Amino acid sequence: MLVRGFRRLILIVLPLFFLFYTVIRHFRSRSPISYTVADWIQQILPISHIFGTRHGQQVLGDQGGSRNIYKGSDNNGLSEAPHTNELSSSENVDDSVDSSHINTHTELFSASTPDGKYFKINFGDKVAINPNIVPHPLLDNVWVIVANHYDLDDAIPTHFVELVCDAAFNEGGTELGCLFPPIPLPIVATGLGKCEGELQYASLNVGPHDARVLYGPRTPFIVYGSNSHETCFGQWIQDFQVLMNWNGDGNLEDASATPEEQEQESFFQLGTELHRPPPYSPIEKNWFLFWDPDGQMYAHYDIAPRRIFAKLDVGGSVGPDLAPLAAVNNDDKCMEKYVPKPGPEHESIHQATNSLSITMCQRSDPSCSPSDTNTFLFTIFQHKTFHDFHSVYEPYAMVFRRREPFQVYGVSQNPLWIHGRNTRNRMFYVTSMSWKARGQKYHGYLDDILFLNFGIEDRHTAGIDILASDILSSLGFC
Repeated sequence: MLVRGFRRLILIVLPLFFLFYTVIRHFRSRSPISYTVADWIQQILPISHIFGTRHGQQVLGDQGGSRNIYKGSDNNGLSEAPHTNELSSSENVDDSVDSSHINTHTELFSASTPDGKYFKINFGDKVAINPNIVPHPLLDNVWVIVANHYDLDDAIPTHFVELVCDAAFNEGGTELGCLFPPIPLPIVATGLGKCEGELQYASLNVGPHDARVLYGPRTPFIVYGSNSHETCFGQWIQDFQVLMNWNGDGNLEDASATPEEQEQESFFQLGTELHRPPPYSPIEKNWFLFWDPDGQMYAHYDIAPRRIFAKLDVGGSVGPDLAPLAAVNNDDKCMEKYVPKPGPEHESIHQATNSLSITMCQRSDPSCSPSDTNTFLFTIFQHKTFHDFHSVYEPYAMVFRRREPFQVYGVSQNPLWIHGRNTRNRMFYVTSMSWKARGQKYHGYLDDILFLNFGIEDRHTAGIDILASDILSSLGFC
C-alpha cells in the first residue's frame, strides 16, 4: 500500500514540476521587459533563494606583496574568528584542475602568492560580493577593501550597504583581510526611483549596489547603483575621501589639480546622479568613468551592441554621444572582429570594471616617456552566458586611445583565465581593478603591478595581483 501511495505521489508531483518549469521558461523569454526583470532579480536576489540553485548576478611600495601582523591571537587583541566568507576546501583551488583553458585563454598568474594563484579577500564574519581594492593614501602595505554586504539569511533583501575596512595580507600572502571589523559606508539613500509596472518592487530598494571604488587622476571616487531620478535604477558618484574622512594627499587644495578636476570634485562631495545620452533603460548599471590627459571626465555606458560614451560635465550632466565619431575611425570594424558574438539566448556582453591609464613601455626604462602615441586607457568587459540557472563570465581587456574620439586600439583575442580557477563552469565575476602601489592612482606602466578583483559564485571575494603587461599580452590590434 505504501508503494502504491508513493507511485501515486510521483505521478502527481512530476507533472506539476514540469508544468512549473515550463511556465518559468516561458515567462523568462516572453518579452524584453521580462528579461530585464530577471536580470534585476539576479542583481538583488540570487536564484538560490528561489530555485535552490546558485547563480551569479547581472549586474607601490612593496611590489612583491606585503605581510602583516593581523594573523593570530597576538595581534593587539585581534584573533582569527570563523569566517563565513572564507573559501572552503571544496570551493578553493584543488589539484584536479580542468586544463582545457590552456589553448583558449590567456592565463594570469599572481606576482606575489607562493603558487601564483589568486588570494582571498576576507571581511571577517561578513559575507560580501563584488570586491574593490585601492591603496591606502597614508599607510604602506595597507589597502582599503570595499564590497557589497550579502546577508545569507535575508531571503528578500531590500536594504543594501557597502562594507569597508583597512586590510593587509596574512603571512603567506594568500589572504587580504580586515585589520578591524568592517563597517558600512555612510552612503545616503536616493529615494524611490521611477519604477513602474513589473519593476515597481524595485522602489523598495534602499542603499547602494555593486560599487566601484577607483582612483581618477588625482582623487578616489565611488560609483554605485541606486534608485534614480531619471529612470528606475541609475548610477551615482561621490568623492570617496568624504566617506572615509581622509586627510591624505589628493585633497582639494592640491595646486596640481586642473580646473576640470577641481570643478568635478567640488560637485561630488555629496552623492550625485550621473546622466547619459537618452534613451535610458529602466535598469542602468556597469558604467565606467575615464579621463583624458587634461583631467576631463567621461562616462562609458555600453560596449555592445555598440559603444556609447560621452563627456561628463559638473554635477553629472552629460554631453552628446561621442561614439559615432570613433565609429568612422575604424571602431566598428575592430569591435566586430574581436568582441565575442553572444548567442541567440541568454548571452550578452557586459562592461565590468573601472578604467585605468597605461603607458606601453616599462617604468624602469629611462627612455619611456608617456605620450599620445604610447599611452592608452583600458577596461575589462565580460561575455556572459546564463544556462541552467547558472551564469558564467569570460573577461576580456579593451584598450582605447586617450583623446577624442577615443577609438579602440585593441581587444583581447582570448578571454582571461585567473590562475586558481579550476573549471570553466565556475563563476568568476570580475568587478574592479587598481594599481597596487601606494600613491599610484590612475596611470601606470607595463611593469607595474595591478589588482584584478572578482567575486566567486556570489559567495566569495578574491583578487589577484599581476603585471600589467600580462593582462594586455593577447591583444588583437585594430
